[in-house]
Amino acid sequence: MSTLSALREQVHTLHSGFVKKVFDLSGIVVTAKEQPGCCEICQQPMRVQKSFQHEGRSIAHGTFDVNETVWVCTAKCRYPSGKLVTRRADSVVQCIMPNSIVGYDLMVWVGLERYLDHRQREEIRTRLREKHAIELSSGEVSRLARHFLAYLSRLHYSRAEPLKAALASDGGWPMHVDATGENGRGTLFVVMAGWRKWVLGSWKIATERCELILPCLQDTVQRFGAPSAAMRDMGRAVTPAIEALVLELDTDIPVLACHQHFLADIGKDLLEPCHSELRGFFRRTKTRPKLRSLVRDLGRKIGEQIDESRKAVQQWQSMAEANHRIPEGRNGLAVVRAMTQWTLDYKADSTGLDFPFDRPYLDLYNRCSIGLRAIEAFLRIAPDDRKVVGVMKRFHRILGAVSGQVPGLQIVQRIRRRAALFDELRNQLRLASNLPEQESEEDLNIMRKDFDKWIAELKKSRPKRGPSEDIRNAIDTILTHVDTHGNNLWGHTIVLPEYAGGGIRLVARTNELLENYFKQIKHLERRRSGRKNLTQDLEHLPASAALVHNLKDAKYVSIVCGSLDNLANTFAQLDQEEQRRRQKGLPSTPTDNLERVLRISTSSLSTADRRIVRTDEMNQRIKKAAKSRAPRLRIRG
Repeated sequence: MSTLSALREQVHTLHSGFVKKVFDLSGIVVTAKEQPGCCEICQQPMRVQKSFQHEGRSIAHGTFDVNETVWVCTAKCRYPSGKLVTRRADSVVQCIMPNSIVGYDLMVWVGLERYLDHRQREEIRTRLREKHAIELSSGEVSRLARHFLAYLSRLHYSRAEPLKAALASDGGWPMHVDATGENGRGTLFVVMAGWRKWVLGSWKIATERCELILPCLQDTVQRFGAPSAAMRDMGRAVTPAIEALVLELDTDIPVLACHQHFLADIGKDLLEPCHSELRGFFRRTKTRPKLRSLVRDLGRKIGEQIDESRKAVQQWQSMAEANHRIPEGRNGLAVVRAMTQWTLDYKADSTGLDFPFDRPYLDLYNRCSIGLRAIEAFLRIAPDDRKVVGVMKRFHRILGAVSGQVPGLQIVQRIRRRAALFDELRNQLRLASNLPEQESEEDLNIMRKDFDKWIAELKKSRPKRGPSEDIRNAIDTILTHVDTHGNNLWGHTIVLPEYAGGGIRLVARTNELLENYFKQIKHLERRRSGRKNLTQDLEHLPASAALVHNLKDAKYVSIVCGSLDNLANTFAQLDQEEQRRRQKGLPSTPTDNLERVLRISTSSLSTADRRIVRTDEMNQRIKKAAKSRAPRLRIRG
């Protein structure tokens, strides 16, 4: 072991020594005085205009100083833009970003670390210092990360035509649209190509409204072509936006409703009223606070012997006996404490799909009922310990105020009836468990026939009169949703054109692609920031951060830049092309300015507006005007 420790210490020493030597190389002056050739306009030779020294930082070269020479045409030719014909050293232009001392490769490295690997700024600074011997401030890391996203967005839209051709070679692309946010802020709207799983467009919108979503869809279609299908959720804004887009395109595009959202929409209408009543019932009885108080009191009584008591509970669990008994003394208190904790751990019965697929308060009621019957069985042969019997009776009183009581029982019966109906619907759409990885056209046809048959039987079973008003209303709720969205539940089979190989291809039945993508974004952002609430994080996250997802796909990367190693050179070429356009007096390459327009046309209080509105100066100015002796005006109309 000592030998291994000594070897590791020696390796760390050598590494630190090499890093120090690399740092010592900073400040070395290199010369960039390349022969420029002739003027590209008059073909006359060029002369030196100026030489200047500036710093540079790049992954390939580290930190250095460069003495750069700029050349100018001897005839003083000018570009159509009016600027003199000059030439800088290609080695500098291809390495360092305009108006900066930072190299393209360093900017790309920081951007990938931040948005692909989701590292914190200090982590990036540390890795950069230890791996490449380059020092950057926290603010510089943030600035370079923003630059990376701006370049990536430019690159994405500049490669729209080859990306469009790749999508067309598949026989088209199904459009998946969805939005996410946190507490109504930082709403990120994304359009994804379903079969390729490429993010084609992403925008920040203040709120989900049709007039904000439709321009995003139109922009995507203009760049990447019309989709072969459109998958939507049940949102009031997305539905009319997609319908307006399809009407505008004047083509027969199937608009599909997500089966998962369809179920969730029905489930909320079916179960939310009675589930809310059950939640109110538990709040009135104060069941959970009383159970938690019992757990705390028993923990204090057990004291520092809690570890031994846990072992005693484990031993009690493993005992097989005909008579149900609880031990005496401290071990008995520990058993009652464990039973109380088991009752409170009702969330363990959930599947993680959230309401209405999970009904947490129904799970709590079920555990209370089971716990009540169990403690009654244990009280039949009570232990010879007054303290243990006392806490058993206390546990019984708490649960007895819930289970078997008429108000709670009526609510639970109503939930169970409606939940059984909802679970039948889930079974018909085969969403009671995980979706099968591969579904065929035959599977969908069989599913549709079974679904239509089930709906027909549901209509026949609907009671027309009598005391079954609740189940009648529940059936009406399902039938209303089916009438509204039934036509959008089917049509997932897409016939491919001959140039794409013919045949058919299926569109996913749910919007799970984007749902999982949003969950992954939030999970990684929480892990990066350490914050559970992502309101601020999502509000400040640029929309183009969604495009980084595409860099995980090798085909996308090969189209836009060849490889990730070539990403920095591709960004440099973008700048050089833009520079040539400006020299020739041509307009700049259009970029995605839609996001700026979207944030203007809203009544929501954005971050930029909040910085102006929530100020002392604004408060004082308005209050001062309000306290003035201005005459009261009566404005009509």
